[in-house]
Amino acid sequence: MKKCVVSGIQPSGIMQLGNYLGAIKNWLPLQDSHDCIFFLADLHTITTPQDPEELRKNVILTAATYLASGLDPAKITIFSQSKVPQHAELGWILSCMTSLGWLERMTQFKDKGGEDKARVSLGLLSYPVLQAADVLIYKADLVPVGEDQRQHIELARDIAASFNRYVKESYFNLPEAMIMKTAARVMSLKDGTKKMSKSDPSDLSRINLIDSKDDIVQKIKKAKTDSITEIFYDKETRPEVSNLLEIFAYLTEQKIDSVVEKYKTQLMGKFKQDLAEVLIDKITPIGDKIKSLCDNDEEYVRKILFQGAQKASILAEKNIAEIKSLCGFIN
Repeated sequence: MKKCVVSGIQPSGIMQLGNYLGAIKNWLPLQDSHDCIFFLADLHTITTPQDPEELRKNVILTAATYLASGLDPAKITIFSQSKVPQHAELGWILSCMTSLGWLERMTQFKDKGGEDKARVSLGLLSYPVLQAADVLIYKADLVPVGEDQRQHIELARDIAASFNRYVKESYFNLPEAMIMKTAARVMSLKDGTKKMSKSDPSDLSRINLIDSKDDIVQKIKKAKTDSITEIFYDKETRPEVSNLLEIFAYLTEQKIDSVVEKYKTQLMGKFKQDLAEVLIDKITPIGDKIKSLCDNDEEYVRKILFQGAQKASILAEKNIAEIKSLCGFIN
Protein backbone atom coordinates (compact mmCIF):
# COMPACT_ATOMS: atom_id res chain seq x y z
CA MET A 1 0.00 0.00 0.00
CA LYS A 2 1.12 3.56 -0.68
CA LYS A 3 2.08 5.62 2.34
CA CYS A 4 -0.29 8.45 3.24
CA VAL A 5 1.05 12.01 2.91
CA VAL A 6 -0.88 14.98 4.35
CA SER A 7 -0.16 18.69 4.11
CA GLY A 8 -1.97 21.99 3.64
CA ILE A 9 -1.53 25.70 2.95
CA GLN A 10 -3.51 28.57 4.44
CA PRO A 11 -5.71 30.36 1.85
CA SER A 12 -4.61 33.83 2.90
CA GLY A 13 -4.06 35.53 -0.43
CA ILE A 14 -2.10 35.32 -3.64
CA MET A 15 0.65 32.74 -3.34
CA GLN A 16 4.18 33.82 -4.02
CA LEU A 17 7.31 32.11 -5.30
CA GLY A 18 8.29 30.90 -1.85
CA ASN A 19 5.01 28.99 -1.44
CA TYR A 20 5.51 27.32 -4.81
CA LEU A 21 9.18 26.37 -4.47
CA GLY A 22 8.94 25.59 -0.75
CA ALA A 23 5.85 23.38 -0.93
CA ILE A 24 3.80 22.80 -4.07
CA LYS A 25 6.69 22.06 -6.45
CA ASN A 26 7.86 19.37 -4.03
CA TRP A 27 4.38 17.87 -3.74
CA LEU A 28 4.11 17.22 -7.48
CA PRO A 29 6.29 14.07 -7.69
CA LEU A 30 4.52 12.57 -4.65
CA GLN A 31 1.24 12.25 -6.57
CA ASP A 32 2.30 9.01 -8.25
CA SER A 33 4.20 7.41 -5.38
CA HIS A 34 2.02 8.21 -2.34
CA ASP A 35 -1.61 8.53 -1.25
CA CYS A 36 -1.71 12.33 -1.05
CA ILE A 37 -4.12 14.59 0.83
CA PHE A 38 -3.42 18.29 0.23
CA PHE A 39 -6.03 20.53 1.84
CA LEU A 40 -6.68 24.26 2.18
CA ALA A 41 -6.19 25.19 5.83
CA ASP A 42 -8.99 27.74 6.15
CA LEU A 43 -9.62 26.96 9.84
CA HIS A 44 -6.01 27.90 10.56
CA THR A 45 -6.41 31.14 8.60
CA ILE A 46 -8.83 32.65 11.12
CA THR A 47 -6.25 32.62 13.93
CA THR A 48 -5.80 36.18 12.66
CA PRO A 49 -8.79 38.39 11.71
CA GLN A 50 -10.16 37.79 8.19
CA ASP A 51 -12.69 39.52 5.99
CA PRO A 52 -15.28 36.77 5.25
CA GLU A 53 -15.68 37.67 1.58
CA GLU A 54 -11.93 37.83 1.09
CA LEU A 55 -11.49 34.45 2.76
CA ARG A 56 -14.05 32.86 0.42
CA LYS A 57 -12.24 34.33 -2.59
CA ASN A 58 -8.89 33.19 -1.25
CA VAL A 59 -10.11 29.60 -0.86
CA ILE A 60 -11.00 29.52 -4.57
CA LEU A 61 -7.74 31.28 -5.46
CA THR A 62 -5.63 28.82 -3.48
CA ALA A 63 -7.46 25.81 -4.90
CA ALA A 64 -6.97 27.23 -8.40
CA THR A 65 -3.26 27.62 -7.61
CA TYR A 66 -3.03 23.96 -6.60
CA LEU A 67 -4.63 22.92 -9.87
CA ALA A 68 -2.70 25.36 -12.06
CA SER A 69 0.59 24.18 -10.53
CA GLY A 70 -0.07 20.62 -11.66
CA LEU A 71 -1.72 18.91 -8.71
CA ASP A 72 -4.11 16.37 -10.22
CA PRO A 73 -7.45 15.79 -8.45
CA ALA A 74 -7.69 12.42 -10.19
CA LYS A 75 -4.62 11.30 -8.23
CA ILE A 76 -4.88 13.20 -4.94
CA THR A 77 -7.48 14.63 -2.56
CA ILE A 78 -7.99 18.42 -2.48
CA PHE A 79 -10.56 20.08 -0.18
CA SER A 80 -11.22 22.89 2.29
CA GLN A 81 -10.40 21.90 5.85
CA SER A 82 -13.61 23.46 7.21
CA LYS A 83 -15.73 21.17 4.98
CA VAL A 84 -14.49 18.11 6.86
CA PRO A 85 -15.58 18.84 10.46
CA GLN A 86 -13.77 15.80 11.84
CA HIS A 87 -10.58 17.88 11.77
CA ALA A 88 -11.98 20.26 14.38
CA GLU A 89 -13.68 17.45 16.31
CA LEU A 90 -10.43 15.54 16.70
CA GLY A 91 -8.67 18.82 17.47
CA TRP A 92 -10.83 19.22 20.59
CA ILE A 93 -10.26 15.64 21.72
CA LEU A 94 -6.50 15.98 21.29
CA SER A 95 -6.46 19.36 23.06
CA CYS A 96 -7.62 17.55 26.19
CA MET A 97 -4.51 15.39 26.01
CA THR A 98 -1.99 18.13 25.20
CA SER A 99 0.13 19.85 27.80
CA LEU A 100 -0.12 23.66 27.94
CA GLY A 101 3.63 23.74 28.39
CA TRP A 102 4.12 22.00 25.04
CA LEU A 103 2.16 24.73 23.28
CA GLU A 104 3.81 27.63 25.07
CA ARG A 105 7.22 26.38 23.97
CA MET A 106 6.31 26.46 20.27
CA THR A 107 8.56 28.87 18.39
CA GLN A 108 5.80 30.40 16.27
CA PHE A 109 3.67 31.17 19.34
CA LYS A 110 6.63 32.93 20.93
CA ASP A 111 7.27 34.91 17.75
CA LYS A 112 3.67 35.87 16.99
CA GLY A 113 2.56 36.27 20.58
CA GLY A 114 5.30 38.78 21.32
CA GLU A 115 5.57 40.30 24.77
CA ASP A 116 1.82 40.67 25.41
CA LYS A 117 0.75 37.03 25.18
CA ALA A 118 -2.33 37.67 27.33
CA ARG A 119 -3.95 39.47 24.38
CA VAL A 120 -3.47 36.82 21.69
CA SER A 121 -6.28 34.43 20.80
CA LEU A 122 -6.60 30.91 22.14
CA GLY A 123 -6.48 29.77 18.50
CA LEU A 124 -2.98 31.17 18.06
CA LEU A 125 -1.84 29.13 21.06
CA SER A 126 -3.69 25.93 20.25
CA TYR A 127 -3.49 25.76 16.46
CA PRO A 128 -0.61 23.21 16.61
CA VAL A 129 -3.15 20.80 18.15
CA LEU A 130 -5.41 21.30 15.12
CA GLN A 131 -2.35 20.77 12.91
CA ALA A 132 -1.81 17.45 14.65
CA ALA A 133 -5.48 16.58 14.12
CA ASP A 134 -5.17 17.45 10.41
CA VAL A 135 -2.55 14.74 10.11
CA LEU A 136 -3.81 12.16 12.59
CA ILE A 137 -7.43 12.10 11.37
CA TYR A 138 -6.10 10.32 8.26
CA LYS A 139 -3.48 8.30 10.16
CA ALA A 140 -0.85 9.93 7.95
CA ASP A 141 2.56 8.32 7.64
CA LEU A 142 4.43 11.35 6.33
CA VAL A 143 4.14 15.14 6.44
CA PRO A 144 6.24 17.04 3.86
CA VAL A 145 7.74 20.07 5.58
CA GLY A 146 10.80 22.28 5.55
CA GLU A 147 13.33 22.06 8.34
CA ASP A 148 11.72 25.07 10.10
CA GLN A 149 8.49 23.06 10.56
CA ARG A 150 10.09 20.02 12.18
CA GLN A 151 8.98 21.18 15.66
CA HIS A 152 5.31 20.90 14.64
CA ILE A 153 5.74 17.28 13.54
CA GLU A 154 7.54 16.43 16.77
CA LEU A 155 4.60 17.91 18.68
CA ALA A 156 2.12 15.91 16.58
CA ARG A 157 4.06 12.76 17.49
CA ASP A 158 3.95 13.70 21.17
CA ILE A 159 0.20 14.31 20.96
CA ALA A 160 -0.38 11.01 19.15
CA ALA A 161 1.60 9.18 21.84
CA SER A 162 -0.38 10.99 24.54
CA PHE A 163 -3.65 9.82 22.98
CA ASN A 164 -2.35 6.24 22.74
CA ARG A 165 -1.46 6.30 26.44
CA TYR A 166 -4.88 7.72 27.31
CA VAL A 167 -6.79 4.97 25.50
CA LYS A 168 -4.19 2.30 26.40
CA GLU A 169 -3.92 1.27 22.78
CA SER A 170 -1.50 2.00 19.93
CA TYR A 171 -4.19 3.54 17.75
CA PHE A 172 -2.14 6.24 16.05
CA ASN A 173 1.12 5.52 14.34
CA LEU A 174 3.58 8.36 14.89
CA PRO A 175 3.79 10.47 11.70
CA GLU A 176 7.23 11.30 10.39
CA ALA A 177 8.49 14.58 9.00
CA MET A 178 9.25 14.24 5.30
CA ILE A 179 11.97 16.88 5.14
CA MET A 180 12.09 18.13 1.58
CA LYS A 181 15.82 18.35 0.93
CA THR A 182 15.26 20.30 -2.28
CA ALA A 183 12.65 22.64 -0.80
CA ALA A 184 13.59 26.24 -1.36
CA ARG A 185 13.61 28.74 1.49
CA VAL A 186 13.06 31.75 -0.71
CA MET A 187 14.03 35.07 0.80
CA SER A 188 12.73 38.60 0.23
CA LEU A 189 13.95 40.43 -2.86
CA LYS A 190 14.48 43.49 -0.65
CA ASP A 191 16.12 41.80 2.35
CA GLY A 192 17.96 38.50 1.95
CA THR A 193 17.77 37.78 5.68
CA LYS A 194 13.95 37.58 5.74
CA LYS A 195 11.69 34.99 4.14
CA MET A 196 9.68 36.03 1.10
CA SER A 197 6.17 36.67 2.38
CA LYS A 198 2.82 37.66 0.96
CA SER A 199 2.25 39.75 4.09
CA ASP A 200 5.25 42.02 3.42
CA PRO A 201 4.01 45.59 2.86
CA SER A 202 6.20 45.94 -0.25
CA ASP A 203 5.03 44.07 -3.33
CA LEU A 204 8.58 44.48 -4.68
CA SER A 205 9.78 42.04 -2.01
CA ARG A 206 8.19 39.02 -3.71
CA ILE A 207 7.30 37.33 -6.97
CA ASN A 208 3.58 36.56 -6.95
CA LEU A 209 2.46 33.57 -8.98
CA ILE A 210 0.08 35.81 -10.95
CA ASP A 211 2.63 38.55 -11.69
CA SER A 212 2.83 39.64 -15.33
CA LYS A 213 6.00 39.36 -17.40
CA ASP A 214 6.62 43.09 -16.95
CA ASP A 215 6.09 42.80 -13.18
CA ILE A 216 8.67 40.04 -12.95
CA VAL A 217 11.24 41.92 -15.03
CA GLN A 218 10.85 45.06 -12.93
CA LYS A 219 10.98 43.23 -9.59
CA ILE A 220 14.13 41.33 -10.48
CA LYS A 221 15.74 44.47 -11.92
CA LYS A 222 15.02 46.31 -8.64
CA ALA A 223 15.96 43.35 -6.41
CA LYS A 224 18.58 44.31 -3.84
CA THR A 225 22.16 43.16 -4.51
CA ASP A 226 25.48 44.83 -3.58
CA SER A 227 28.45 46.65 -5.07
CA ILE A 228 30.72 43.61 -5.48
CA THR A 229 31.38 42.97 -9.18
CA GLU A 230 31.97 39.22 -9.18
CA ILE A 231 28.98 36.91 -8.77
CA PHE A 232 29.55 34.30 -6.08
CA TYR A 233 27.54 32.50 -3.39
CA ASP A 234 27.92 33.41 0.29
CA LYS A 235 24.80 33.42 2.49
CA GLU A 236 26.54 35.26 5.32
CA THR A 237 28.11 38.19 3.49
CA ARG A 238 25.93 38.34 0.36
CA PRO A 239 22.43 37.16 1.38
CA GLU A 240 20.58 38.96 -1.46
CA VAL A 241 22.83 37.76 -4.28
CA SER A 242 22.86 34.26 -2.78
CA ASN A 243 19.05 34.29 -2.67
CA LEU A 244 18.86 35.13 -6.39
CA LEU A 245 21.35 32.36 -7.18
CA GLU A 246 19.26 29.89 -5.17
CA ILE A 247 16.06 30.90 -6.98
CA PHE A 248 17.80 30.40 -10.34
CA ALA A 249 19.14 27.01 -9.26
CA TYR A 250 15.82 25.77 -7.86
CA LEU A 251 13.84 26.82 -10.94
CA THR A 252 16.30 25.31 -13.42
CA GLU A 253 17.04 22.26 -11.22
CA GLN A 254 20.76 22.94 -11.28
CA LYS A 255 23.33 22.98 -8.51
CA ILE A 256 24.17 26.44 -7.22
CA ASP A 257 27.84 25.86 -8.06
CA SER A 258 26.88 25.34 -11.71
CA VAL A 259 24.95 28.61 -11.82
CA VAL A 260 27.84 30.46 -10.18
CA GLU A 261 30.32 28.96 -12.64
CA LYS A 262 28.23 30.22 -15.55
CA TYR A 263 27.81 33.77 -14.24
CA LYS A 264 30.89 34.46 -12.11
CA THR A 265 32.44 36.66 -14.83
CA GLN A 266 29.13 38.14 -16.04
CA LEU A 267 27.65 41.48 -15.04
CA MET A 268 24.86 41.47 -12.47
CA GLY A 269 22.52 42.99 -15.07
CA LYS A 270 23.00 39.99 -17.37
CA PHE A 271 22.37 37.54 -14.52
CA LYS A 272 19.20 39.38 -13.47
CA GLN A 273 17.96 39.46 -17.05
CA ASP A 274 18.41 35.70 -17.40
CA LEU A 275 16.79 35.08 -14.01
CA ALA A 276 13.76 37.14 -15.04
CA GLU A 277 13.47 35.07 -18.23
CA VAL A 278 13.61 31.83 -16.24
CA LEU A 279 10.90 33.11 -13.89
CA ILE A 280 8.73 34.18 -16.80
CA ASP A 281 9.13 30.76 -18.42
CA LYS A 282 8.34 28.81 -15.24
CA ILE A 283 5.86 31.05 -13.40
CA THR A 284 3.70 32.96 -15.89
CA PRO A 285 2.06 29.79 -17.33
CA ILE A 286 0.93 28.96 -13.78
CA GLY A 287 -0.35 32.51 -13.29
CA ASP A 288 -2.27 32.39 -16.58
CA LYS A 289 -3.97 29.15 -15.52
CA ILE A 290 -4.83 30.57 -12.09
CA LYS A 291 -6.48 33.61 -13.67
CA SER A 292 -8.35 31.45 -16.18
CA LEU A 293 -9.71 29.13 -13.48
CA CYS A 294 -10.77 32.01 -11.20
CA ASP A 295 -12.27 34.16 -13.96
CA ASN A 296 -13.82 31.54 -16.23
CA ASP A 297 -14.10 28.22 -14.42
CA GLU A 298 -14.84 28.83 -10.74
CA GLU A 299 -17.57 26.18 -10.78
CA TYR A 300 -15.00 23.57 -11.78
CA VAL A 301 -12.79 24.59 -8.85
CA ARG A 302 -15.76 24.37 -6.49
CA LYS A 303 -16.63 20.94 -7.88
CA ILE A 304 -13.09 19.67 -7.19
CA LEU A 305 -13.29 20.96 -3.61
CA PHE A 306 -16.72 19.38 -3.09
CA GLN A 307 -15.64 15.99 -4.44
CA GLY A 308 -12.42 16.12 -2.41
CA ALA A 309 -14.32 16.89 0.79
CA GLN A 310 -16.66 13.95 0.15
CA LYS A 311 -13.71 11.62 -0.37
CA ALA A 312 -11.84 12.87 2.71
CA SER A 313 -14.97 12.72 4.86
CA ILE A 314 -15.41 8.99 4.31
CA LEU A 315 -12.03 8.20 5.86
CA ALA A 316 -12.27 10.94 8.48
CA GLU A 317 -15.71 9.78 9.67
CA LYS A 318 -14.56 6.16 9.94
CA ASN A 319 -11.55 7.17 12.02
CA ILE A 320 -13.36 9.66 14.27
CA ALA A 321 -15.96 7.00 15.09
CA GLU A 322 -13.18 4.66 16.21
CA ILE A 323 -11.49 7.44 18.17
CA LYS A 324 -14.69 8.44 19.97
CA SER A 325 -15.41 4.83 20.85
CA LEU A 326 -11.91 4.46 22.35
CA CYS A 327 -12.53 7.62 24.40
CA GLY A 328 -15.76 6.17 25.81
CA PHE A 329 -18.35 8.12 23.86
CA ILE A 330 -21.61 6.35 23.00
CA ASN A 331 -21.87 5.26 19.37
